[in-house]
Amino acid sequence: MTDWTSLRYAVVDVEGNGHQPPELVEIAVVPIADGIAGEPVTWLIKPEHQIRYFATRIHGLTDQDVARAPAVAAVEAEVLKALSADAVVAHNAHVDVRVLQRQLAQWKCPEVFDTLKLARRLMPGQKSYRLGALTEAFSLADGLPVGLSPHRATYDALVTARLFVRLATRAHTSPRTLAELRHDTQEGGHHEAHALF
Repeated sequence: MTDWTSLRYAVVDVEGNGHQPPELVEIAVVPIADGIAGEPVTWLIKPEHQIRYFATRIHGLTDQDVARAPAVAAVEAEVLKALSADAVVAHNAHVDVRVLQRQLAQWKCPEVFDTLKLARRLMPGQKSYRLGALTEAFSLADGLPVGLSPHRATYDALVTARLFVRLATRAHTSPRTLAELRHDTQEGGHHEAHALF
């Protein structure tokens, strides 16, 4: 049986401007190769429309923060390179995937692993499956670089990567098979609302 470390993953988190449909203001990608999370790459992006107040309240980014940032088209090639992997990982993944598909016309979405669905199945009994609650429950933010904060793309992508590695590795450290992780990828189910969009 093929274990999960046989694939290359791109763990992604996006932050938006609060509009419908949302536009990117920040994106972070953390690669996972051979079962090990690498260094994140992050972009600030200037959206076509202003960042709404309620979005700023969540991620802290203002129009001033992105005033000198490039438009999404200017960094699309770099982002596509970072997203080039066998699979994408995200928490409540449908939200991130939809934004990326809408904003990156050239992106072909590969297989998706949703850590929200995986955590519900593989870690039953948690009080909450919000990313912040799981980060606290399993100390996923321990040792992260100083200055990173929740609801910013780099922080959220890093803790999501750590969560995925934890989910993909049994308590006694043997890796799960891809078949185990794929168990519910075709199933439906409700989604927790993404706080930002």
